[in-house]
Amino acid sequence: MKTIAIVGAGPGLGLSIAKKFGTNGFQVALISRNADKLNHLVDELKGLGIEAAAFPADLYNKEQLTAAFQGIKEKYGFIDVLEFSPTSGNYPPTPASQVTEENALDAFQALVVGAIRSVEQVLPEMLAMQDGAILFTTGLSSLYPIPMMGNIGIALSGLRNYANNLHTDLAPQGIYVAHLALGVFIKPGTATDPGLIADAWYDLYTSKSQAEDTFPQGVTPATIIW
Repeated sequence: MKTIAIVGAGPGLGLSIAKKFGTNGFQVALISRNADKLNHLVDELKGLGIEAAAFPADLYNKEQLTAAFQGIKEKYGFIDVLEFSPTSGNYPPTPASQVTEENALDAFQALVVGAIRSVEQVLPEMLAMQDGAILFTTGLSSLYPIPMMGNIGIALSGLRNYANNLHTDLAPQGIYVAHLALGVFIKPGTATDPGLIADAWYDLYTSKSQAEDTFPQGVTPATIIW
């Protein structure tokens, strides 16, 4: 059975991705800082017949994150898919004129450094196997300047750059790397339901036809679904 590790798992998109992959034969490893919330997600997944386990860790803490991935490997073995979709950090979105060293560094630490640390935990085995997938979920400010996302956009555009360069480096070695930028505010039961985003991710993963896409396809800052 294949394994997906979801970094930044929560009750919205993370849970939906877990359900989508889990109902298609994956066992699910969930990583985030809140152990109680993770345990609730695990219970829900197990209620659907999906094998799942919680591995609490704070992205800001390298030792905790390393221990979480070690725990996943000890329980499930090879991690076939890494999906990275944490929250943006400890500061809210901030207009460019209000960006500070503190709120910019915090977003960079969570989104870019956190991604690099996570990839470091799965890449050696993927290279040895010549197989695997690394999936990055971001927002539209990774592609376009959006004034209200000043601090987070700096980090997300850096994360997109990292994802695209990883794709170039790793595609010849059998490892699929992709980036999905969301141009929506996620609302269950609507056209922006997290389940629909999970469907889009699974389609990208199974087809491996492109390294980058948006949800919905073709969305721009002028057409963001609020």
